[in-house]
Amino acid sequence: MTNLRLKTEELLPGMYVVEVTRQSGQMQVTTQGWVRTSGAIKALRERGIEEILIDPSKTIAGSEAAKVQAAQAALAPVATEPVAQPATSERSAVGGVVTPGVVAGPLVPLESELNRAAKLYGEAKELQKKAFDDLRAGRPLKLEPMQALAASFIDSVFRNQDALLCMSRIREKDAYLLEHSVNVSILMTVFARHLKLDDTLTLDLATGALFHDLGKTLVQDRVLQKPGKLTDEEFAEMRRHVEYGYDAVKQMPDIAPLSLEVLVQHHERLDGTGYPHNLVGDQISRYGRMIAIVDTYDAITASRVYKEGCTTTHAFKILRESSGTGYDNDLVMAFIRAIGVFPVGTLVRLKSQRLGIVIQSGRTDPLRPTVKVFYHSRLRQQLPVNDVDLAAPRCDDEIEAAVKPEQFKIDLMGFLRSITGV
Repeated sequence: MTNLRLKTEELLPGMYVVEVTRQSGQMQVTTQGWVRTSGAIKALRERGIEEILIDPSKTIAGSEAAKVQAAQAALAPVATEPVAQPATSERSAVGGVVTPGVVAGPLVPLESELNRAAKLYGEAKELQKKAFDDLRAGRPLKLEPMQALAASFIDSVFRNQDALLCMSRIREKDAYLLEHSVNVSILMTVFARHLKLDDTLTLDLATGALFHDLGKTLVQDRVLQKPGKLTDEEFAEMRRHVEYGYDAVKQMPDIAPLSLEVLVQHHERLDGTGYPHNLVGDQISRYGRMIAIVDTYDAITASRVYKEGCTTTHAFKILRESSGTGYDNDLVMAFIRAIGVFPVGTLVRLKSQRLGIVIQSGRTDPLRPTVKVFYHSRLRQQLPVNDVDLAAPRCDDEIEAAVKPEQFKIDLMGFLRSITGV
């Protein structure tokens, strides 16, 4: 079937976009995929997309576009000959948004994806800050930018998940609230991909994760920033952040029920000790169990103004010890497999006493990733920077432990930025 060239305002939910053929502005949008919602079409128009090419043969069955398929024949195509389809994956059908970037394809090298991931991470923090500011000021929240951001996470993770995982490790102690929500969204995307969830589900999960802690904006600062133990009254106020966020996010007309579900369930625990509804066991959905794991992992590995984060291995230990009571055991193990026993960005000490940062997950052996070595822990001195593939046949070194950079007065964030150029 011949591809059709349409103006963006002629798009209908359920159509498959092959490429963008005319646009204004600086943002280049070249990813193919389905548009599933009216909000997605609006987001395209706001990005300056004026004309697109669709493939009518890929219309989603039962969609609005499918119901008016006959009417589409009246939209005379500009192109008189079929336009060749790009020979790439079709996995970029991300639940409603054709995202910025390149057409998703095979895994790309980490170095190729890092700059895009760094720019995306910076944009994510800015969007998150705007959402917090809007809620605080009583302005309506906007769904489409967050959906587009979540869709971009999916595309980046598909190209090379290690790039965004690496960016999630470059943290600032005074930006925890902004970075935490972004990181949880990235981790949920990686987790969903590992579980082979479809892109529509993944988009809703990643979007809900971006909103999951939004309600903390309305929690009193003296409670939110308190370094010591909270009183019962203060803890009750802190717990209300879930309800504050839910009440705000549910006002958005096109918000997916699944996005609301992960927001409201991220502090529920299997044994009923969670909040706000003290749900027990199967009352918590699979997706609520997923975000509970991800939220806890990121929170306890983060350094804040008043506390240092723990190592990834210690975080995994905490999650495993609470499996079956607080967290779903099978999902905890799946999450560890998804991000790796030693996630990208982790500082590790090798048997040779060299220190290095994990820069690539172990593809065949999770205990043997690729490490960028730069320091000797016993001699306390810098070493020439060198990449060590622990899975290489002739490599006789191995990871002894994950360590905290504070032990060796190492500026991990500064080093990561120096090696990534971001």
